[in-house]
Amino acid sequence: MLKHFTDATFKSEVLDSNMPVLVDFYADWCGPCKMMGPVVEDLAGAFEGRAVIGKLNVDDNPDTAGTYGVMSIPTLLFFKDGKIADKIVGATSKGSLEAVLNKLI
Repeated sequence: MLKHFTDATFKSEVLDSNMPVLVDFYADWCGPCKMMGPVVEDLAGAFEGRAVIGKLNVDDNPDTAGTYGVMSIPTLLFFKDGKIADKIVGATSKGSLEAVLNKLI
C-alpha cells in the first residue's frame, strides 16, 4: 500500500520503521514526478510486507524536503535503520528502484 508521508509523520513512518523505506519526493506540477507515480505505486504493492514505499509532497512538506537537501524532483531516497542508504535524483526505471530495494531487504 502506497503511503503519503508528511512533515508530521516522517519520523514515525520513515525514520523509526523496522523495514527499508523508499520516499518519493515530488510535486503535483512536476512532469517527471507524474511519470514516476505509477512506478512507485506498483512497487508499493510488489514490496508490501518487505518495504515501506510512499510519497512526500515537497510543496506541502517543505521542512522534511529541506532537512534532506532535496533541490530537484523527483528525488527518491532509500532509508534503512533511520539513515539514508541510497539516493536517485530524476526519473528512473522500475528495475533500478527494485534493485536498490532488493539490496536493502
